Amino acid sequence: MTDEKESLRRWRLILGGDEADGTQYQLSDLDSQIDDALSALYDFERKRNFNYGQNGGGGGSGGNGSSSPSVARWLGDIRKYFPQSVVQVMQGDALKHPELQQKLMLEPEILEQATPNVHLVASLMELGKLIPSKTKDTARRVVQQVVEELMDKLEQKTVQAISGAINRSVRNKRPRYNEIDWNTTIKKNLKNYLPEYKTIIPEIRVGFGRKNKRSLKDIVLCLDQSGSMGASVVYSGIFGAVMASLPQITTQMVVFDTEVVDLTEDLKDPVELLFGVQLGGGTDINKALGYCQEIINKPDDTILIMITDLYEGGNQVQMRKRIVELSESGIQIICLLALDDSGAPSFDKDNAKFLSTLGIPVFACTPDLFPDMMAAAINRQDMSAWASQNDIVLKGSNS
Repeated sequence: MTDEKESLRRWRLILGGDEADGTQYQLSDLDSQIDDALSALYDFERKRNFNYGQNGGGGGSGGNGSSSPSVARWLGDIRKYFPQSVVQVMQGDALKHPELQQKLMLEPEILEQATPNVHLVASLMELGKLIPSKTKDTARRVVQQVVEELMDKLEQKTVQAISGAINRSVRNKRPRYNEIDWNTTIKKNLKNYLPEYKTIIPEIRVGFGRKNKRSLKDIVLCLDQSGSMGASVVYSGIFGAVMASLPQITTQMVVFDTEVVDLTEDLKDPVELLFGVQLGGGTDINKALGYCQEIINKPDDTILIMITDLYEGGNQVQMRKRIVELSESGIQIICLLALDDSGAPSFDKDNAKFLSTLGIPVFACTPDLFPDMMAAAINRQDMSAWASQNDIVLKGSNS
């Protein structure tokens, strides 16, 4: 009889209460508390709330407050009721719910167990000032780990692509010995190979060009920090930091919502830069472009990368006027609707079409292709042809 009773108890805890319960088993006070902890998580999808510990348990109506005492209480109780292996499974299951994820990420123990990735960093940026002091150190470590992984993956390719593009743009045919581009020179002189000496006569020498103390290109990253641009903000911060380390170019980063913030000084520390971004809020592209107009002083040698979904919450007429002025001044403008791996998001098709009529390419770009895109832009390649070669669909003309 005892075994049957224990079996009913276990089935009751597995099935949960209400209409799911077919056991008719009456739980003890302790088991009721365990059941509340299980129901708070595993009934969440059905009830769409997580008011654990309020009104005596996991039920009740949901709220959208930034602080989550119910989550902290739930975390404490599951540690009390279950072994560590089960606690980890339950925490992992909770993190699968986007609605719970943000609440849970305010707790350092959850953040330490989460898999660090771009989207997790974007979620932390969206939480911003809501992150409590007890969690900030953990959040910074998570961001640091993601930044280091991305730098390892993207830095070398970016440096090679952009430095190569700059070097090609200033090559000369009479280089000094320390300026010779040996790979290109060898290819140009393969026909002059002397087998008896096993060497090539460098009849044609190709050089990288003499170094110039003045930057050869100015790059301005104008970055929309509305909530939908989270992953793009992370990648933009990484690429901005890498480009800022190259002496041949000057890189500036401007982020905006309804206000404009210049984060150029933070490019030397991408972790600090990402913590300086506050995702969410409105969008005033016009104001951001106005600031860019003020800081650009070499229009013919400037590439302006707008990273935005083009939804304007400010003055759209003035925004379009500014874009025309920037384009006619000689600034090379590229609009990226996204800089991540998820493809083109929802975007303002009318504004995309307007930019397209000005000859401004509008498309989404993956992080892997961004270095090549910058190299193509530096060399003034036809960006429509470049996009076609890389199977990228330009938006605007056919949107």
